[in-house]
Amino acid sequence: MLMTAFLILAIPAISMAQFGVSIVIAPPELVAYSQPICPQSGYLWTPGYWAYGGEGYFWVPGTWVEPPMVGLLWTPGYWGWNNNAYAWNGGYWGTTVGFYGGVNYGYGYGGSGYEGGYWRNNQFSYNTTVNNVDRTTFHNTYEKTVINERAGASVSYNGGRGGITARPTAAEETVAREHHTPATSAQTGHQEAAAKNRDMLASVNHGKPAVAATSKPGEFTGKGAVAANGAAAENKAAENKAAENKATENKAAENKAAENKANENKEAESKASENKAAENKAAETKASENREAESKAAENKASENKAAENKAAATRSNENKAAANKAPAARSTENKAPENKPSAARSTETKPAHAQPAAHQQPAPKPAPAPAPRPTTAAHAQPAPHQQAAPRPESKPESAPEKKAPGGKEEPKQ
Repeated sequence: MLMTAFLILAIPAISMAQFGVSIVIAPPELVAYSQPICPQSGYLWTPGYWAYGGEGYFWVPGTWVEPPMVGLLWTPGYWGWNNNAYAWNGGYWGTTVGFYGGVNYGYGYGGSGYEGGYWRNNQFSYNTTVNNVDRTTFHNTYEKTVINERAGASVSYNGGRGGITARPTAAEETVAREHHTPATSAQTGHQEAAAKNRDMLASVNHGKPAVAATSKPGEFTGKGAVAANGAAAENKAAENKAAENKATENKAAENKAAENKANENKEAESKASENKAAENKAAETKASENREAESKAAENKASENKAAENKAAATRSNENKAAANKAPAARSTENKAPENKPSAARSTETKPAHAQPAAHQQPAPKPAPAPAPRPTTAAHAQPAPHQQAAPRPESKPESAPEKKAPGGKEEPKQ
């Protein structure tokens, strides 16, 4: 459809002839805007219009254009109703402005002819009433009152329901049959740029695009780009609304973050309390286990000490008992030895007394003292055995009367 539209722009317009794609939906009203300043002397104003693309109608901003040659004027295109459809009639360059459907585009294009200026001596004279030019640099200017001097919201098509009913004059029909020059490459490139910009879609901007006019073709940014009337206010309101929504969202996000932070802090506190309780419980359990272990160790130690004491006591008792038993046996053995020895001595002494002659009997020797008992290793000292008395000498048998020694003394008895 775009290619068809471009072809239409290249075809010279014929009075009321319909070209291009047929659309059953009427184009929106024209956009109201302020004209940007003319960038250079010799440029002519070409008004903005609605074109049709794959996503519906889109706005092609008005712009200042250098004509293809000196002396040519621009006849704007227009939408016309024919055969139950709307078709686009492309604009063209010519020495005279022809019929453009009676559409009031403003800025000298009031619906018929052109009142924005004229060529004289290869210079274009600008009517400053409808053209925004710098008078300090543009000296070929004049002023002439023009009705509907500015672009405004008005019907953008001819014929059909609610369309403009204007018809071409005889002079305009003559102009339509003259030789025409199609739109320049700058103009077609300008339309292509608008077709690629979604902000130009009528379904997006609702008749108030952010860029309604430009100082040069294709320049949709910078100080030369002009928004539609009311679009700035609406954009400002939209921006304020967006800012309010953003502030509300940010506030909600901050509140949500604060709630999340509070919940996190609460969870952290709960976790800390749980950890503290767990640590305290673990400490108590550990202390209880330590106390139980200490008590058990103490009991085991006491039991071991008790067993050791009992064992030591039993050992001492056994040693004492053994010593006690050994001491009487030793005394008995020691006592028996002295008793046996005096008896043997007495037997020995008695026997020679009978064998020896009476005259040679010697006095009986005194019994030797009994040997002292040997010390024992018993734990308790036993009393020393009583010393046995030496056996008394048996009386001799009577013998012959004692002889007296010479001198009247008696001989000692043996």
